[in-house]
Amino acid sequence: MSLPTNKNNIIKKDIWSSFKEHTDARIALGRTGNSLPTHELLKFGMSHALAKDAIYRELDINKIQQLLLENHFESFIVNSKAINKKEYLMNPNLGRQLSENSMTFLKEKNIEKGNITIIFGDGLSATAININACPLLFELNQALQNTKFKLNPIIIAQQARVALSDEIGEALQSQASIIFIGERPGLSSPDSLGIYLTWNPKKGKKESERNCISNVRNQGLSYKEAAFKTAWLLIEAEKINSSGILLKDESIFIEDSGIVTLER
Repeated sequence: MSLPTNKNNIIKKDIWSSFKEHTDARIALGRTGNSLPTHELLKFGMSHALAKDAIYRELDINKIQQLLLENHFESFIVNSKAINKKEYLMNPNLGRQLSENSMTFLKEKNIEKGNITIIFGDGLSATAININACPLLFELNQALQNTKFKLNPIIIAQQARVALSDEIGEALQSQASIIFIGERPGLSSPDSLGIYLTWNPKKGKKESERNCISNVRNQGLSYKEAAFKTAWLLIEAEKINSSGILLKDESIFIEDSGIVTLER
């Protein structure tokens, strides 16, 4: 004997279903009665776990340094004043300041003044740095080949927030600091990397004095386009001796092209 079909137990498709193939966002999840389908609830749980894991995961420093070395990049490790992840999350300001040992370490390094400093900062997703930072750096290095800019040794910063790049850049007397940092993980993007460029970095710089490029990852902005935009902003920042709100991204990216600068 067959049981009567209860229409509330049938998964109803959402009218937005056709848009799902164009985005990772949690849209068109369907309905089972007044709730979500079981598989969507399970996917939500997995996405939440991946986002939480991204926040608490540590940088894979050995792997990063080995890959940098294989590609002829020297690197140094520094720490913020946050001694662990809990302190980093509970007191954000500590992540914006170099530890005393790290500050002394950088000032004692014999590094040429006026270069560009690239920083890998774990931020809120070490996963983003572990996956994306090195490939992005290699693309950026290629994009800068025909410019006069020189890169300092790569700085790997633990328990870092964006403003830590100001103190690092100032300690090394850099022309500009560029921090690759793990962005706050979303339910569909636990590996998203952000790029923050600050011209003439000094402690106390305002957020309005930086330029940001976000969502760099395999499912987002490509390494090549992100590197192109970063190189373009760097070239233009030198022209106006500033970054941030005075510098608008007017770059035009064409796949497999060189750097194209626009007339200002």
